[in-house]
Amino acid sequence: MSEYNKHPSESYDSNKIVKIFDALSHPVRIKILGILYENRQYISELARKIGISRPLLYIHLRKLEEAELVKASMEISSDGKATKYYELIHFDLRLTPQLLHEISKDINLEEEKSQ
Repeated sequence: MSEYNKHPSESYDSNKIVKIFDALSHPVRIKILGILYENRQYISELARKIGISRPLLYIHLRKLEEAELVKASMEISSDGKATKYYELIHFDLRLTPQLLHEISKDINLEEEKSQ
């Protein structure tokens, strides 16, 4: 199957999909993605919009970064102040029974228990 005709979900490996599911398992992280869909945000503004502390926000953002759903960039203003911005990384993952069937083949529950 050519890459062009390939279903977008087929380009993800099972470990990445599990990380995405894990990242999406918390409502705060879904809220973050919804806000970042509209436009990128700097950390303080994002914390205010969500109503959580910056340290807690960083924990959620780290989980989203590990799943490659968001990315950070640092910008220096004209007055020399560094501001960290977060933005959404485009993704197209379609949850289907077939996808779950395919990734389930790669999941080793014995390995999961030992972690």
